[in-house]
Amino acid sequence: MAEATKKAFVTGHPVKHSRSPKIHGYWLAEHGIDGSYEAIDVAPQDFAEFVATLRPAGFRGGNVTIPHKEAAFALAERHDQAAEEIGAVNTLWFEDGVLWGGNTDGHGFAANLDDYAPGWASNGPAVVLGAGGASRAIIQALKQRGIADIRIVNRTLARAQELRDRFGTGISAHGMAATNELLADAGVLVNTTALGMHGNEGLSADPALLPAHAIVTDIVYVPLETPLLAAARARGLKTVDGLGMLLNQAVPGFERWFGVRPKVTAELRAIIVADLVPKA
Repeated sequence: MAEATKKAFVTGHPVKHSRSPKIHGYWLAEHGIDGSYEAIDVAPQDFAEFVATLRPAGFRGGNVTIPHKEAAFALAERHDQAAEEIGAVNTLWFEDGVLWGGNTDGHGFAANLDDYAPGWASNGPAVVLGAGGASRAIIQALKQRGIADIRIVNRTLARAQELRDRFGTGISAHGMAATNELLADAGVLVNTTALGMHGNEGLSADPALLPAHAIVTDIVYVPLETPLLAAARARGLKTVDGLGMLLNQAVPGFERWFGVRPKVTAELRAIIVADLVPKA
């Protein structure tokens, strides 16, 4: 009897604009795997029921995006270290009948910088703009790579202080008024806010205040070059866009569900970049 098709998914609310099916579909075809990866929109009130149906529906696991990451953490029976530290799950998989929850966002962030700014982790203090859910994975990755001075800047100071308390040693919390002073000796600047997305233009910090060796990265990837990255590039600084984080965070999940560790290639990136262009 032939083995059943290997099934995985991405769920969120909304989820129709997710590029994950295109990424995983590319890898399934590349490796000749009899598998599927589908986008499933699930409202928050239905999420627990959805997770309960995964095993009987034959899913090996899947990705979880906004607004379900913390709910997925609560529903998973076991967690990997990254998920424990972040308090959120973006990847679910079954292992020996147990539902595991992991978080690969920090892996994706670090791998993207490894690809485009090798040696970034030894570049000096890091400034993280924003204290929302996305910033948790960034801070976890920065700490995991040994950056000892991580400065969180947020409009609401209390949110930054919550993250400082969560991640502990080497983390400091600051209001927006402190941004300029904090940039003076920073080696890595990370934007985790929505500033710079289409329809939400603006600069969350002035790259002109950074030292010449600084690296500037934005987790936003629509547009690929945000106003922050454009300003940093104009200043002559090294910049890294956010698309590689999306591509690299997908790698561990694919390996869990389909048994092959895929590679992020220039061809895959080009396919996703083409998909980012607004359709006429």
